[in-house]
Amino acid sequence: MMRPLSVFRLVLSSLMAALLVACGSTPGPAPAPHKGSAAKAVKTVPAPRGGGYYKDDGPGDEIPANLDDIPDAEPRWEPLHRWANRPYMVLGRQYVPHTSLREFRQEGIASWYGRKFHGQKTSTGETYDMFAMTAAHPTLAIPSYARVTNPANGRSVVVRINDRGPFHADRIIDLSYTAAHKLGYINSGSARVVVEAIIPGDAIGTTYATVLPPPPRRDEEALVRQILEAESPRTSTPTPGIYLQLGAFANADNAENLKNHLARDLDWLTDPIRIHVAGNIHRLHMGPYASRAEAEQMAQRIAAALGYAPTIVTR
Repeated sequence: MMRPLSVFRLVLSSLMAALLVACGSTPGPAPAPHKGSAAKAVKTVPAPRGGGYYKDDGPGDEIPANLDDIPDAEPRWEPLHRWANRPYMVLGRQYVPHTSLREFRQEGIASWYGRKFHGQKTSTGETYDMFAMTAAHPTLAIPSYARVTNPANGRSVVVRINDRGPFHADRIIDLSYTAAHKLGYINSGSARVVVEAIIPGDAIGTTYATVLPPPPRRDEEALVRQILEAESPRTSTPTPGIYLQLGAFANADNAENLKNHLARDLDWLTDPIRIHVAGNIHRLHMGPYASRAEAEQMAQRIAAALGYAPTIVTR
């Protein structure tokens, strides 16, 4: 016959085990809706595995469950950004962004960017939201709107251009995670698309000059000359030596943006990259290198990966 004390211990053990099971099965609080986008679902789903996106630039462990319900960007008139539409140079190639809303059509390869940029600044200074309907383009006016179509499946989306990129020879636009999902190329990483600028309402010809007078043309030409110059004042680079100039911008956010893009596209880079400011130009330099031959070797590796080679400069 079991003693009363043993019975008590048995009952107590059973109650504690039941309590632990109940605590382990109680669901936690639902994740908060993602701010800054239309992804308001309270539940998430596991992210797709594999695919063609960059090694550490995937969607994360979980994504909002209602990406298909996120509405396209709604075109509206917005004054163009004061600095994001200035000429700039990346890897030896000059870019002259549009300074007005105009007709534009382009066919080529689209990629997408995800968690590695999520929460960072775009060229407008806004926070990048991978679940919003936005995109990065090298020359379309910022901000502006574009329709992107995937001819392979007939799907089409409308996105807001608020960032610069991609800086890769075979790509024309970088879409947000949600925009790429809706076009059906998340798992492949890229797809051939058609990009068409959208001119909302009667905004044809609208430029930033409607809010702020444009600078004199001679100042703009001087800015382009500064950007195109390989050399910059010695005060911009405190350590003498041989460097690779990756880009030159009038806009500080664009310089930081390029640095982030290169960290994704060239994830094998170990050489330090720094932004040096001189004469209101933000130059992205990598190095220094012990010799010009060493710098040329690195420049060739970058050209093989992205299709464009940086400029070699000596300080």
